[in-house]
Amino acid sequence: MTQIGFVGLGVMGSRMVKRLLDAGHSVTGYNRTRSKGEWLIEAGMRWADSPRDVASAADIIFSMVTNTRAVEAITQGEDGILAGLTPGKIYVDMSTMSPKYSQDLALQVKAKGAHMLDAPVSGSVVTLEQGKLSIMVGGEKDVYERALPILQVIGPVVNHVGKNGLGVAMKVAVNLDLAVQMLAFSESVLLAEKSGIPRETAVEVLLGSVVASPMVKYRGPFVLGHPEGEAWFNCQMMQKDMQLALELGRQLDVPLPTTAATNEYLTAARGLGVGDYDFAIIFDVLAKLAGVKTERME
Repeated sequence: MTQIGFVGLGVMGSRMVKRLLDAGHSVTGYNRTRSKGEWLIEAGMRWADSPRDVASAADIIFSMVTNTRAVEAITQGEDGILAGLTPGKIYVDMSTMSPKYSQDLALQVKAKGAHMLDAPVSGSVVTLEQGKLSIMVGGEKDVYERALPILQVIGPVVNHVGKNGLGVAMKVAVNLDLAVQMLAFSESVLLAEKSGIPRETAVEVLLGSVVASPMVKYRGPFVLGHPEGEAWFNCQMMQKDMQLALELGRQLDVPLPTTAATNEYLTAARGLGVGDYDFAIIFDVLAKLAGVKTERME
């Protein structure tokens, strides 16, 4: 049985580990805050005291953290993943970070005689728990094929999109569309509501129409009430991805006008003190501008 390592046991990473454990895999994990991993330890995960220890114990090492800086923190230094890599091991980073940094990191991994894949995911906690997550992978094809059986435990839809860094580039392209869709959905709901149609009715009609993409189906109802507990994907996280998209667009001479506009609504959400909510809170921001009250923003 392949020994698996996992660094980053947040909302998504922890549930990925649970799927791997449920499938019978042996997993060694680490998180900066150990308390987030206690339930996984009870489920059979072995704990490691550092990212280096995870890499030393595993044949294939996964990481899922918040941004480029966090990836740097878990990979570099004497306690980082790089320090624990040896020839033949595979490092799979599933974070959404700078494509350029991902490519540079792949070269550092290669210098250790190991291999790297960037494999960010598309989906939410709900799609992950339902076994419907999709994964886009950048890296060498033969390395991808070695890792594929384990990736398919995490999510059934796995696509190899090209060389190192292109998995992250594809994820950035996907995520900008999520926020833009949410803003457009919010506009539709508010236009209907101010015309005299109850908000609940407008949402029901839209979710049964041709505009109801998978994202709209599971996040559209947030305009009626956000889920309790930790946000699925808050404004800060989404804005990080939007800014990565805008940066990549400038580098590649691709104009991204709807991305730029939507990004400003995320800035407004933070300025209004609701940045910790799921990014669907941009509905409330737009509603405020339209003179419509919501439970979260009077």
